[in-house]
Amino acid sequence: MLEVPGFCERPLVVRCGAFGDMVLLTALIRELHARFKCPVDIVTSGPWSVPLLRGQPGVGEILSVRSRKTPYWLSRDQHHVVRRLRARGVGPTWFCDGNDAAMPMLQRAGIGGEFIVDVKDHPLRPGEHATEQWRRLAQIMPAALDSRNSAETLGAVARATSVVPGCYLEISERQRTDLQAWLERRGLLAVPLIAIQVGNKRTMRRGLRRLAVNSKYWPNERWVEVLRHLRKGCPLHAIVLLGTGPEHALNEEVTAVAGIDRLYNVADELPIPRLVALLAEAEALVTVDSGPAHAAAAVGCPQVVLFGKALPSLYRPWGTAGADVKVVCGEIDGKPNMLGIKTDAVIEAWASLTMRTLGTTK
Repeated sequence: MLEVPGFCERPLVVRCGAFGDMVLLTALIRELHARFKCPVDIVTSGPWSVPLLRGQPGVGEILSVRSRKTPYWLSRDQHHVVRRLRARGVGPTWFCDGNDAAMPMLQRAGIGGEFIVDVKDHPLRPGEHATEQWRRLAQIMPAALDSRNSAETLGAVARATSVVPGCYLEISERQRTDLQAWLERRGLLAVPLIAIQVGNKRTMRRGLRRLAVNSKYWPNERWVEVLRHLRKGCPLHAIVLLGTGPEHALNEEVTAVAGIDRLYNVADELPIPRLVALLAEAEALVTVDSGPAHAAAAVGCPQVVLFGKALPSLYRPWGTAGADVKVVCGEIDGKPNMLGIKTDAVIEAWASLTMRTLGTTK
């Protein structure tokens, strides 16, 4: 055992990211869990992280703060996290944020730099996918553990693992039961499903979804064309429009114009556990680059995903199950832009997608 008072063997990961970021992080969590043979504790933020990660393989205690930028003396949740970290003890820590807003909590808890692997010290390599960066980061030990004194103690940690690359989310029996009850209430039990993610958090921010600054907006009329094509090709499927509460109004606009049957706007009915379970049930997904796209890959749901400015080489949905993913990109004036994606390109990608179970001919 490393001779440090109050040493904690369990790895700690700090990541305060969006929904998709936290799905991607499962690649690191699973790798560390396999190496250390014990749960990985998490410090995070956002309303999605706890319901998303709680109970997932390899996940230990989850400590969450509402805001890392609130002054410490005003933040009860930061105080709670620091107290818990002090009680937990100093140990190997992976700091996975692109800024240092959460670093003062570690410093207040007495976790020094020699125990921290900071992602900023190990930047992305050319063409490297986000999950590959996390897996690579898991190979790097903090200086305090990588010294000659700790080599024998933690030698097993340094051995390569056989963790399958990509993201992974496990669906609990509780999630399955909740989803089945919801599907029954909705009249969708045993009905083949196609999921659609029209919006994203940027889409609904202050209602400015049609401005050029929104890199993830795809026009409603193009979504309508896609939906009509799906209905024609998959007459037995129910089509569900995903999203969070604020996206309900956007989905309603699309629904009203599409004018097709069995199109369900469920954006205000999907807490994170149910959303993930629904994606595990759906035969396919069509989506903008979004958190649900990564969650779908993590549960093996095939998908067509529209990319704007983000790099597909970095953020292409990648799940351990290897479900089919068709990436569609567009350009305007020689620059990546989602508005440059034509409807025909999405329909062509859909035609070549390998769905889980084909209820009908596409």
